[in-house]
Amino acid sequence: MTTPTSSLSDAPSLVLDDVSEGQPRSTSPSDGPRLRTRVVRGARGWWRWLTSMRTALMLLFLLALAAVPGSLLPQRPLSQTAVGQYFADHPELAPVLDRFGFFDVFAAPWFAAIYLLLFSSLIGCLVPRTWGHIRALRAEPPRAPSRLSRLPRHAEIPIRNSAEQALDIAEEELRDLRYRVVRRDGAISAEKGLLKETGNIAFHLALLGLLISLAVGKLWGYEGSVLVQEGQGFCNTFQQYDTYSAGPLIDGADLRPLCVDLEDFQARYEPDLTPASFTGDITYSRTLGGADEQATIGINSPLRVDGMRLYLTGRGFAPIFSVTLPDGTELTDLSAPFLPTDPATMLSEGVLKLPDLGAGRDQLALEGVFLPTAQDAGGGLLTSVDPRPLDPAVAIVVYAGTLGLDSGIPQNVFTLDQERIQRGQLDRVGSANLRPGESLELPDGTSVTFTGFKEFAALQLHRDPSQLSVLLTALAMLAGLTATLLVRRRRVFVRPGGMGADGSDRRAMVPGSTMLEIGGLRQGGSTDPTEFEQVVQRIRTALADRKDP
Repeated sequence: MTTPTSSLSDAPSLVLDDVSEGQPRSTSPSDGPRLRTRVVRGARGWWRWLTSMRTALMLLFLLALAAVPGSLLPQRPLSQTAVGQYFADHPELAPVLDRFGFFDVFAAPWFAAIYLLLFSSLIGCLVPRTWGHIRALRAEPPRAPSRLSRLPRHAEIPIRNSAEQALDIAEEELRDLRYRVVRRDGAISAEKGLLKETGNIAFHLALLGLLISLAVGKLWGYEGSVLVQEGQGFCNTFQQYDTYSAGPLIDGADLRPLCVDLEDFQARYEPDLTPASFTGDITYSRTLGGADEQATIGINSPLRVDGMRLYLTGRGFAPIFSVTLPDGTELTDLSAPFLPTDPATMLSEGVLKLPDLGAGRDQLALEGVFLPTAQDAGGGLLTSVDPRPLDPAVAIVVYAGTLGLDSGIPQNVFTLDQERIQRGQLDRVGSANLRPGESLELPDGTSVTFTGFKEFAALQLHRDPSQLSVLLTALAMLAGLTATLLVRRRRVFVRPGGMGADGSDRRAMVPGSTMLEIGGLRQGGSTDPTEFEQVVQRIRTALADRKDP
């Protein structure tokens, strides 16, 4: 007996000695399953949290909130120039915003994370809910309660018919009202309004389809923007676009053939000089060397062809110059788009760069302002007072030197490199205010003449293969939401008075004293009293019309 006692007393001391000496505690074979159990329970908890409706709504709100910067801040895929201007206006804030992807919100990793979490949450939430609803559609309405008087809506109808005939009449009337009816144990259970849950699930499935459609559009869609002057055109190749963005699954070979020429541009204004309409007459062909087709596009009237849409997004002026060199060489029809800086008067700024004037000659740049309707502001300054080209003029400054276009460093085509001016690589050689036909003579004998202007249109070609599916899913969301808000799920139970839930007769069915009990219940609260009274009145009328002989 002493040996067992000794072994029992020694065991705790051995464990304490091991711990005190810093020796590793031995691992029990059950620690592995316990760890796996904790991991599985934790994963299930996180999955339940992610797939809850509350989490899905929170992620949907975060997605909408994350999209706000995309509408408030300029986006690189839409306008590199606007982003550059924002950097110039906010030199300290812009780099911080750029670091977090606020200038390309919809391609930012954090936006994609919210998008994928919402996607996973909707799938995890909808799959079990859809299967549950399918089972509910196939299941029969529940059994009638034993005491219908405890339901929120209750009525009793005296009958002189037999109990079975009364139930037959009530069943027929409920079926006419499109209730799902089942008759068991001497009572009727009727249900209506499952379309409410169907609409709810359809809404969320359509929302999931909308997210998938948007993802497809981002992966297989592309868009490009280009400024086209009257009499000029472009083809659908990414090299000809001023700005171009495409999904990761698109390459140059996937661009569909389309060539467009801008024949004429018209801008009409109201008497108060607010824009009335901007339209452009274009000629386009769907294949290289194919037949030409005519069309007119406007701000809200794009050209739709072969799954592509060509939008007119803006307009402006391109002044035209001719340059006569000292040796008599004449360069004509030189123009460049000037970007509007004042939409009210269409005062525009830009630069015309002339890098190829012959060997041994300085390159020229004409930086200036175009004024559609010029007016003398005093001190040699001009201003524009009307967006219509009633009295066009330009104010130009001419620079000579090296433009650096062959240096390999990208430049903004609408401005000059100010660093080259500061370093003396470009020298100011003349300035003047010119109207059509007037010239500026430079010190070396070069003559610059303002000969007129053209109008240009800002065109954007957009292809989104998911636009039809986006429309259909949006309509499905609207239909599902309408069904969810308008349809109510309700139940009606009918039982002859005195009948128990098991069908037993708790009191004698005396002719002339039998009562037909009707109870009503709506999911989430009481039934609509008006609708319930209509059901009761219809059954009462039917019972009165058909009595036992």
